[in-house]
Amino acid sequence: MDRYIIRGGNPLVGEVTIGGAKNAALGILAAAIMTSDPVRIENVPAVTDTEILLKAVEGIGVKITRPEKHTVIMDSSKLNSTFIDDEYMKKIRASYYLVGALLGRDKRAEVPLPGGCNIGVRGIDQHLKGFKALGAKVKIVHGCISAEAKELRGAHIFFDKVSVGATINVMMAAALASGRTIIENAAKEPHVVDLANFLNSMGANIRGAGTDVIRIRGVERLHGTDYAIIPDQIEAGTYMAAVAACHGDLIIRNVIPKHLECITAKLSEIGCQITEFDDAVQVTSYEPLTSTQVRTLPYPGFPTDMQPQITVALGLAQGISIVTEGIFDNRFKYVDELVRMGASIKVENNMALITGVSKYTGTGIVAPDLRAGAALVIAGLAAEGETIVEDTSFVERGYEEFDEKLRAVGADITKAAEGWEFEKSRLRIAE
Repeated sequence: MDRYIIRGGNPLVGEVTIGGAKNAALGILAAAIMTSDPVRIENVPAVTDTEILLKAVEGIGVKITRPEKHTVIMDSSKLNSTFIDDEYMKKIRASYYLVGALLGRDKRAEVPLPGGCNIGVRGIDQHLKGFKALGAKVKIVHGCISAEAKELRGAHIFFDKVSVGATINVMMAAALASGRTIIENAAKEPHVVDLANFLNSMGANIRGAGTDVIRIRGVERLHGTDYAIIPDQIEAGTYMAAVAACHGDLIIRNVIPKHLECITAKLSEIGCQITEFDDAVQVTSYEPLTSTQVRTLPYPGFPTDMQPQITVALGLAQGISIVTEGIFDNRFKYVDELVRMGASIKVENNMALITGVSKYTGTGIVAPDLRAGAALVIAGLAAEGETIVEDTSFVERGYEEFDEKLRAVGADITKAAEGWEFEKSRLRIAE
């Protein structure tokens, strides 16, 4: 089990470059198998989740070529199965995107139920509702989602609740359904828009992505394309929150500032100075932070994937802050670890009451999931003394070269495995 060894107290100063959006990449890589033509995708983040998805589709005959680290060429002309191996899919949540992709392409799919982070109930009922509306027979058998249709037909679908996953999944299947599909109460997240743009570049006819009504006119086939994935909103927001907690002056490059407005607004409220450029933001934080209230909501609201990071920063803010989790029901598991570092946080149901403290102190902690793991790293960077964050595999699911990027802007952080490598890392830090 790998871990990060952190000696906190250094401000973050310099520049960091953001990679491609993990959440967009997972949908786009799945959608790329919907054509038999080669598809070239650039700005693919080299994180565990994308690597797992690529290995999974290789297992059904997709040829993967990597001319560069962040470029993937996918050739699905010899795709030979609609069954995805559970070995890969139990590890990531985005496994279910392959249901919509395979159902659209071959009118059948059998994909294991998704894994990923345990951050609460994340049902697939809206996905199944959408597939059934398009004419598919769907059932859960032996731990798999099994979907099959003689023909997919366009339908008018109203989601009972906003679901990014269901919007993406149904949009893929509907792109190759006959007739017209209207999705109401659709998710508006940037990665939903990015997937729609990708599908349109392959010949799909999708309009309205980014609004709550998406209109799709099905086409007979999709063709190859060259496409570049958008920058990662959450990776950028994580570095922004890190500056707030640790202080410093950081320029964050390769971003779309509009996608960060909800994060920028909250950081400005608590005392950070934010300057926007065409494709970068600068975050400056040297003064004491002040309290605020945050509620996570579907885009364009404050993202649930940024809730742990903003909570870490607010734990060091003067006064009392309230963070309400409006998306998932089990996303405060990291709070116990933060309390061990000196935070004063009380959680009641989906709300955290945070009384700011003057400092965190380092100790041994465990990352419970992807975003909470990144947040605990931020806490370690801000803490007095040494912090050891265990189980960094969670963090590496969504952050490429996290420790290297942080070191480049002044953080004292080392990645180490168990055993002698771990002991050597601790010795280097102690020198």
